[in-house]
Order: sequence, then C-alpha cells, then structure tokens
Amino acid sequence: MSLVSKGLEGIVAAETRLGEVKGNEGVLFYCGYDINELVKTSYEEVVHLLFYNRLPNRAELDKLTQALRAERELPQGVIDFLLSAPKSARPIDVMRTAVSMLGCYDLKRHDIDVGENLANAIRLVSQIGVIAAYFHRARQGLSLPPVRKDLSEAAHFLYLINGEVPSAEAERTLDVAYVLHAEHGFNASTFTARVVASTLSDMFSAISAAIGALKGPLHGGANEGVIHMLQEIGGLDKVDSWVEDALAQKKKIMGIGHRVYKVLDPRAPHLREMAIALTSQLGEAKWIQMSERIAQIMRERKNLNANVDFYSATVYYSLGIPTDLFTPIFAIARMSGWTAHVLEQWSENRLFRPLSEYVGKPYGQKVEPIDQR
Repeated sequence: MSLVSKGLEGIVAAETRLGEVKGNEGVLFYCGYDINELVKTSYEEVVHLLFYNRLPNRAELDKLTQALRAERELPQGVIDFLLSAPKSARPIDVMRTAVSMLGCYDLKRHDIDVGENLANAIRLVSQIGVIAAYFHRARQGLSLPPVRKDLSEAAHFLYLINGEVPSAEAERTLDVAYVLHAEHGFNASTFTARVVASTLSDMFSAISAAIGALKGPLHGGANEGVIHMLQEIGGLDKVDSWVEDALAQKKKIMGIGHRVYKVLDPRAPHLREMAIALTSQLGEAKWIQMSERIAQIMRERKNLNANVDFYSATVYYSLGIPTDLFTPIFAIARMSGWTAHVLEQWSENRLFRPLSEYVGKPYGQKVEPIDQR
C-alpha cells in the first residue's frame, strides 16, 4: 500500500520563486523579501515584485502603475451583469462569475509592452476591485462612479465603494492589508489556480477556480466568520463563557490556528496594530478587546495563535467595509499572487495528475440483471 497524505500535507508539488512559508518559524517571504520588510512598500511595488521578481525603481513603478490604471474600465457586458445580478447574491459569487465573463472580452489596450498572458494578469489585478465595488453599489441601488486614474489600488477601491476619496490613513491601512495578503505559497486557492493552468486552460478559468476555492470558510471565508463570532458573543464580559462553551462543544474558533503556521502568523501583528489604532479612533474598542481576550485564552488553553483573518476582520470592519466584502477583499489582494503563479506554472508547465489510493469494494464485482438487484 502506498503512503497517503490526506490534503497533500507535507507533499512538495512543484518549485516556485514566488513565496515561501516557514510555518515552524512563523516567517513569510515574497521573492526572498521578509513580509516585515515588504510592509514598508506599497501594494503596487509588491505586484511588480511578484510579476518581475524584483522591486521596481521609480520609473518601473510608474510604468506598472500607469498600466494598472489604464485597465480599470470594465466591459459594458460585465457592468450590465453586475447591475442585473440578484441583490441578495453573495459578492464573492458575483466576483467569480464576473471574472469568468472577462475572459469573453478581448484585451482592448495596454500602456506597457508585455505578452498577452501578463497583460491579462495586469488586467485582472486592475479590474477585480472595480468588480467588487460596483456590485456593492449596484445592490444598494447606488450609481456607479466612473473609474479614476489618479488613485492607488487601495484608494481607488475605497473611493468606489464610498463615492469619496479616502483619508491617507484609510488608504495606507488597506494598502498594507493588500501587501500582507498578496501571496502565500501553495495555499488551496493558489494551488487550484495552478492545477487549472497546468491543463493549459486560460487565465480567467484558473482565476475563477481560485476564487471558488477562496470562498470556503476554511480558507478566505474565515475572516467573515470572525466578525460574525464577535457579534454573536456581544461583549467583553461574555467572551470567557462563550469560548468555554465553544471548546466544550468542539466548535472551531474562527481566526485561531493555521494549517501551516505552528507559531504566530507573521502577518497578524501588523494587522493587530492597525486594528488597535482604528478601533481606538472610532471609539469601538470592544472589538479589539474581545479579540485580544479570545487570543489570550486560546494561547493558554490550546497553544494556538491568531492568524491573519483574526485581525483583518476587525481592520475591515473598522474601515466601514461590509462583512460580506471581506473575502472579496482577500481576492483583490491575492489576485497578484494568483496570476503570478499561473504565469510561473506556464513558464515550465507539467500537468498535475496525482495518484489516489483505491479503498472501495474488492475488484471483480459482477453486474446482476437489474430485476435481481
């Protein structure tokens, strides 16, 4: 009998230059840069790093930024879909469908001399935030602001959902969140994208599949679960009893623990600092206070640490972003990593075709006539 690794745990499926997650050490690298260094940069710089394997100089950053901003206009057919989609639909589902629709339209123009695949990657990074924001406004019956080309990716998203240019602090907060979520090795959604790409399918099919994987509560959907959990608890004085009951019932505590990190998620402290600052300014300190108490209990009782979802939920909530847009924001940030992985997969492609261990009925079963079954 062959060795079976459920969930492919511990299996190395391919090589990558893009991301390295050292779970036992609590370290995350993008292209050799520690995430603690990369928070000093902008999301656009990280996009350049993932696409070109180096941080840009000023001229290179300006060139990529111009290319991203030139692609923000959505095809009218996609806009029509966003306007007509059921207002009760989950934004992540609408995003998945809209990304798939983008594959039906030709790339119209570009301000950077690249091949078609990289051009589509830039297009997706540019348009994914517009898709999320436009549907959010459409479901509220609000007008769709025209895209602007003078705002960063983070500022542009906040401008579109709120109809006004965000403060420098709000822009920087979301920008850092984008940086922290851009890449994370062979996580479930990235691996899904690479599997689809390995068949030599197209970029839009690979990314649509990645969004479908991200949607799950064991992956990107966890940050929505954190806020729902905090709202269910209600207040700091109820945290201890709620956690005790949850542990007794063996319920999962959302945002606690990680499949790879055995120590503190290196992204969590950055989001924690932003969450503390934001909740202090807004006078809603109870969210971070509740979070801190939950994290303390879980460290003491289960030796488990908070992960990136635990604090990102409070950050997004404090920015006034609706809960059901948390996972789409994860997708917006991760789009750069997904598309970079697809491009890397195609650079030296090998179709993913793992084996399975058969555990069904013994071989040699005979088919009985249907009337005798």
